[in-house]
Amino acid sequence: MSTPGPLRYVFSAATPIRLPREAASFALSCALVIALAQIARAGTTADTNANRPPPFANPEMVQILGYDDNHGNSNDAMEPFISRDGNYLFFNNSNSPAVDTNLFWATRIDDATFQFQGEIAGVNSTALDAVASMDSSNNFYFITTRSYMSVGTPGYLSTIYTGPFSNGSVSTPSAVPGVSAPRPGLINFDEEISADGNTLYFSQGNYSSGNLASTEMMFATRQGDSFVVSSDSRKIMKHINNHDLNYAADVSASQLEFFFTRATYKKGPAIYMATRTSTAKPFGEPRRIKAITGFAEAPSISPDGRSLYYHWRNPSGVFVINRVTRVLSP
Repeated sequence: MSTPGPLRYVFSAATPIRLPREAASFALSCALVIALAQIARAGTTADTNANRPPPFANPEMVQILGYDDNHGNSNDAMEPFISRDGNYLFFNNSNSPAVDTNLFWATRIDDATFQFQGEIAGVNSTALDAVASMDSSNNFYFITTRSYMSVGTPGYLSTIYTGPFSNGSVSTPSAVPGVSAPRPGLINFDEEISADGNTLYFSQGNYSSGNLASTEMMFATRQGDSFVVSSDSRKIMKHINNHDLNYAADVSASQLEFFFTRATYKKGPAIYMATRTSTAKPFGEPRRIKAITGFAEAPSISPDGRSLYYHWRNPSGVFVINRVTRVLSP
C-alpha cells in the first residue's frame, strides 16, 4: 500500500538516507489583496469564514513538454516549485529508493504548460537530490543526503544546500550554515526559502527508530551568511504542528499564506493551507483544500497567488504535477 512521501523512507546508518519532497516580492492578485485587507480591517483571525481568501477549484494536469507524454503515463514529476518570477518550474523525478532522484527544470509557456529543459546542472549527485526552492534573487535551495553521514566534515548532519542559479545551473552548492540536524536520527527535509531570502522553512523528522515517527515544522531566519532557528518558531507554527506528519512547506511572497502537506498512516496525505494577518502572528488553524483529492503532496503557490501546483498520483500510479486555481468573484 502506498504511503505519504516521508513514510517511504527508512533511516539507517548503513543505508543511504532517502527523503521525501517533497523564494523582490510579487503582489497577490487584486482580489487576494482585497481579501487580506478585509481580514486586517475586521480585526478577526484568518479563519473567519466571511473573510477567507478565495477558494481553489478546477484541478488539471500541468504539461511538461518533452518530459511526459501529455497524458501522465511516462515519467514521474514530483515536488514542484514555481520560481518567484513565474518563469521556471523546478521538480524532481521519482523519489523511490530504487531510483536516482535528481532535479530538473522547465520554462514557462503558460500557467499550465512548461517546456522541459533537462537536469539542473551542478546539483545532482549519486545521493538523493530533490525539493527545490529559490528566492527572488535566484539563490537556489534544495535537499540532498550527500553529506549527512560524513562525520567530521562541514556537511555532517546537513541536508539543506544552496547556491546561485543561472540559466539552468547552480554554482558550487554548499550546506546552509546553522540548520544542520542537532543529532543523528533527526533529518531536516522539505525546505522552502521565502521570496526575500530571509526566512527558511523546513520540517525536521525523527527517524531514530528506523521509521519516521514524528515531524516538526519550523523556520530559521537569516543572520548574515547563516540561518538560526527562530525562538518564535514553535509559537508561529503552533497550529501547523500536531500529532500528524506535517511537511512540504510553501509560503506566499507576503508570508501571510502557508501551504503544506499533512499525512496520517490511515488517511494518507492531503494539502492544507493556513493564513495570518501579520508575519509577527502565528498561522491560523489549517484547512484542507477540498478541491485537491487523492494522493497529493508538495504544494507551490504561483507568484500572483492564483494557481497552486502540487504532485498527484494518477490512476496509472504515475506522479504528475497538477494545479488548482482561485475561484475569483467577477
